[in-house]
Amino acid sequence: MRTSLACDVGGVVVGGGAPVVVQSMTNTDTADIGATVDQVAALAEAGSEIVRVTVNTRDAAHAVPEVRERLRAEHGVTVPLVGDFHFTGHRLLTEVPECAEALDKLRINPGNVGRGARHDENFATMIETAIRFGKPVRIGVNAGSLDPELLDRLMEENAAKPEPEDAEIVVRRALVESAIGSAVAAEEIGLSSERIIISCKVSRLQDMVAVYEELARRCSYPLHLGLTEAGMGAKGIVATSAALSILLQQGIGDTIRASLTPEPGGDRTMEVRVCHEILQSLGLRAFRPQVTACPGCGRTTSTVFQELAERIQDHLDARMAVWKRERPQVAEMTVAVMGCVVNGPGESRAANIGISLPGTGEQPRAPVYVDGEKVTTLDGPTLAEDFMAMVEEYVEKTYSTVSAC
Repeated sequence: MRTSLACDVGGVVVGGGAPVVVQSMTNTDTADIGATVDQVAALAEAGSEIVRVTVNTRDAAHAVPEVRERLRAEHGVTVPLVGDFHFTGHRLLTEVPECAEALDKLRINPGNVGRGARHDENFATMIETAIRFGKPVRIGVNAGSLDPELLDRLMEENAAKPEPEDAEIVVRRALVESAIGSAVAAEEIGLSSERIIISCKVSRLQDMVAVYEELARRCSYPLHLGLTEAGMGAKGIVATSAALSILLQQGIGDTIRASLTPEPGGDRTMEVRVCHEILQSLGLRAFRPQVTACPGCGRTTSTVFQELAERIQDHLDARMAVWKRERPQVAEMTVAVMGCVVNGPGESRAANIGISLPGTGEQPRAPVYVDGEKVTTLDGPTLAEDFMAMVEEYVEKTYSTVSAC
């Protein structure tokens, strides 16, 4: 298990053995203060623990303090905000210092801060601003915007070898060198190592795994994981889940984001839910009760168990808005809604509370199990309501309120 340094981001600890942190990013124009406030609030409500916003214009930079203030005043949201800077960050932070003051972290892409001497000067300006306002920095390298001078140099060195490596290997090395070299440069300017997080985002799974394994071997900075440009729908979710899971299972990664492409007008909070599911499936964190439900087969030609599973999941999700404040341990609860006698009783016994519905041709009765013991059998038109009432009763009896602890 890798142990990294601990970095405080607006009161949220990243690294140092703390639980893996879930991040997200807005896709609003930050200068549109109302839209940005609403989206940050929605992401925070969905469970994002850090939210990044784009700061690419003076208007966006000037908007950041008001976004912060309105989040608190209108929504009671204090989620840490990260400013994402490319190309003009050194100017914006100099001209609008109140932007830096309002942010909880600065994200700097070393491939987009200028070329030659200007690169070093612009990078130093941003790091000095972070030092001045006591802000941590994520040095975020992207394969799509890798420092061309660094990449050209490594490519030339590789070409001169008797047996050159594949270009893909050189690109991976360039990503790692850019991230670690920039972090070292930031420390030389005066930024504490405890205020540095690094990332190397790529769009191909094998590249990402190889790069982060090398980063984990070579440094102790906290690592932010993300498969960038993961894509839309099932492809984006599967690719992100696979990439992050491989690394998280090795103990690599202190904070994560699912960089999903939403459908036009789609729900931005999906990327938060995907991160939650990844961490919960790996047993690293618990965010909400888990419903175990069978996929169905020829024994389950009725849709009753599917409808009940959906109702139970929706009910639990809605109730978690209250439970996460009053009974946070409910997030660890498991509920089984099974469709026939083959696996139904066994899975129901294994859950905290479970119901085994009748399959095709089976007796129309549904045994209910609580902590491994059969406690009753339900049937009739109120079966769903009766089972949900039992779930509520189980929560009431099993999980103490915070005030009672």
